[in-house]
Amino acid sequence: MRQFLVHLKLFFVAMIWGFGWPAGRIVALDVPPVLAAWIRYVIAVFCFILYIKISGKWHMPSKKQWKGLFQIGFFSTFLYQLFFMFGMGRTAAGDASLMITLNPLFTAVLASLFIHEAFTKRHALGVGFGFTGVAILFFASPNTDLDTSARWLGNAFIACAALSWATSSILMKKMMLGDDQEEGLSPLILTVWSSVTGLFFLSPFVAFETIQSGTFHSPSIDAWYGIVFLAIFSTVVSYVWYADGIIKIGAGKAALYVYLIPPFGILGGYVLLDEQLGFSLLMSFLLIVSGVAIAQSEKHHEQEQVTLEHGN
Repeated sequence: MRQFLVHLKLFFVAMIWGFGWPAGRIVALDVPPVLAAWIRYVIAVFCFILYIKISGKWHMPSKKQWKGLFQIGFFSTFLYQLFFMFGMGRTAAGDASLMITLNPLFTAVLASLFIHEAFTKRHALGVGFGFTGVAILFFASPNTDLDTSARWLGNAFIACAALSWATSSILMKKMMLGDDQEEGLSPLILTVWSSVTGLFFLSPFVAFETIQSGTFHSPSIDAWYGIVFLAIFSTVVSYVWYADGIIKIGAGKAALYVYLIPPFGILGGYVLLDEQLGFSLLMSFLLIVSGVAIAQSEKHHEQEQVTLEHGN
């Protein structure tokens, strides 16, 4: 029964992260990008800290760990959220939910460059499949009602978001493993405190954005719904449940649910935003997911997959 509940939670995590893409599109079309990211993380950080305090999971990082957390927060929250919001203002939610699945492929490439993990023929084949799927999104997306140059730019922003998260994944992996002097941090604690440091980076930029525009934009009711959904459900609830899933059933099994995110993202775009469905989306999905599966097929130990995946 306990295992069933864990799997049920992970299914809902995939659904929440999937529907986070159309929610992000709704927010991005109404609210300036930095402000949207800042409000989201003000809410999320408050809820995160409240949760770890009430649940007894409070852990204050060491001075050395804070240095790493600032690096992770810069890539996983600050850069990722900016690329996410700029991208969602330009491209379709369904397209973006497929683009972000490049994350594991970028992670494999970066791991070979910076932590000297082997980049094998399987990795190369997986990257080839993945980028073929991306090319289909660029050239044959069914969402032809969007301006092509804007959609391409939006897709590029989402690819940069995936690259930012992949970079943070490498940093997270190091901090979870720890060293001879201190134990590593759990995925949940890493996520909480890197969210805090990411908010630290976002704050001066939201002030600059507001000064530049000359006014503080008040989100619409629909945008507020989207922001609250992204902050509470897509960030806090999903990360708590996903981190719990990693502990209860292992990172490898938990990561399988990430493959459900694009279908929910495409479905959410169709239902909420009247986005188009098409055979090209299916082909892109199959190629990218096949590429990720091929690239990860050589991982023999679950501990090699302990970093959190990301939905949006």
